[in-house]
Amino acid sequence: MKIEGQYPLPAPREQVWAALNDPEVLTRTTPGLKTLKPTGEGTYDATIELAVGPVKGSYEGKVRITDQAPPERMTLVVEGGGRVGTIRASGALTLEAQGDKTMVHYVGDAQVTGVLMSVGHRLFGGVAKQLAGEFFKALEREVVRRKT
Repeated sequence: MKIEGQYPLPAPREQVWAALNDPEVLTRTTPGLKTLKPTGEGTYDATIELAVGPVKGSYEGKVRITDQAPPERMTLVVEGGGRVGTIRASGALTLEAQGDKTMVHYVGDAQVTGVLMSVGHRLFGGVAKQLAGEFFKALEREVVRRKT
């Protein structure tokens, strides 16, 4: 399942880049992300809880930041598994400087297997878009807070 879009952030590109590379910021802003512990350069252990409709799943896995060209682009790769199935997702982010603002362009792809997908496959596209919107709104609050 693929999603794509763009989101304007009221902060310079370097500030947005710094926020996207801060594990504490990512933990606070990413819906469902419960823990994010650094394990090496650009790699993290993660605990993720997702809900699609009435079904909730918990996943243990890894997050990697790849294809970095600071402060212009990066790709986040998430892989995990749990009692309810597996998740593999990637999201490419491109940060376009627009004066003292930044336009974030994103393209994402996710594959979810198991109970979560079998029960909620029709809902999953809408849920993914909703989660992306929640992430960018939370990220906007973070970058605005850092400006003051």
